[in-house]
Amino acid sequence: MLVPERHKKIVQIINDKKNVRVNELSKLFAVTEETIRRDLEKLEAKNKLQRTHGGAVAMDDSDDDEIPFNDRQVLNRNEKMDVAKVAVSLIDEQDIIFLDASTTALYLAKLLPNMELTVLTNSLLVASELANRSKIQVIMTGGTLSKTSLSLVGPTAIRSIEHFYVDKVFFSCKGFHKDWGISDSNEQQANVKREMIKMSEQVILLLDFSKINQKSFAYIEDKSVLDCLIVDQKANVDYLQSIVDERTRVIIG
Repeated sequence: MLVPERHKKIVQIINDKKNVRVNELSKLFAVTEETIRRDLEKLEAKNKLQRTHGGAVAMDDSDDDEIPFNDRQVLNRNEKMDVAKVAVSLIDEQDIIFLDASTTALYLAKLLPNMELTVLTNSLLVASELANRSKIQVIMTGGTLSKTSLSLVGPTAIRSIEHFYVDKVFFSCKGFHKDWGISDSNEQQANVKREMIKMSEQVILLLDFSKINQKSFAYIEDKSVLDCLIVDQKANVDYLQSIVDERTRVIIG
């Protein structure tokens, strides 16, 4: 197959599937992964697609895999609230923490008392929720506004996070799997979460039962990075304890 024909088919596949991984295309076209990466780089330069970590997405679909925030907020609400209650109990006076743009992090913010605390977040909703707590200092990342999640993402958000080292990060995800680790449906959110993890002393994952044994599109980190995993009562705790690192504390909400 000639290169122009392969490029045309790659664009068709991505437009149909909305996202695709390098290894899939490599097998499909019987070429090396390095060849596919060069193909994707050239196609991105022509605005035919957008490259991601390990693959590519359609140009008009980089945020489409992310469920609108208002829709996510009602999914498993009680379970997320139970998880958030436990998370609040792990926060101490004078802590400096990261909160991501997940609905569970917003529930955590709603439950936070007015205490001496510094919160760094990329979520407009978390920042707004904490705006009337006089003792809580709120620092927002810069970045590009994701209208789907009402959060700030992109290179500017990543660079701003790199300037801080915090006590704890509280974050959620779309998938938690024994082999694939921690993942999210949106590449840009995954990048922000990964940087928050990197710049935190303690890493705490907020997980409701629906995310367990799920693999989502964008890889965040291996589950071995977790210091603490907070889950709801519907989660299979014995199973989770069998797949996480020995040092990871599993707490039921």
